[in-house]
Amino acid sequence: MLKTRTGMRPVAWMIATSALSWLVLAGTAGARVNPEALYGMLGPLAVASVSWTMTERTYRSAPEKLTGVLVEGLLIKALFFGLYVVVMLRVIELRPVPFVLCFTGYFIGLYVMEALFMRRLFSDTN
Repeated sequence: MLKTRTGMRPVAWMIATSALSWLVLAGTAGARVNPEALYGMLGPLAVASVSWTMTERTYRSAPEKLTGVLVEGLLIKALFFGLYVVVMLRVIELRPVPFVLCFTGYFIGLYVMEALFMRRLFSDTN
């Protein structure tokens, strides 16, 4: 149970930080950035949450398998994000500039958070 609580705390931080920043952005910029900001947040948030969960579980159960899981995850993420961006721009027809700016910002921000959580995970168990 402790492992699950520990693993979920970073996901809760990712969700809370993303939601709060989106609320501020939506509240200040309104229709100039929405719904693009929301969709720009949702894809990276979902992937970063799953990525963190897989990283944490793998490291705690079989740390020697972590590199393989990370490499496989990178390939899956590349395919997913390519498809996600195409669907958002071509199918849903979001405006490209606000979507790409928000997507890029959330993508970078969430992966910085994940890297910091990984650093903490690795230092806590050594």
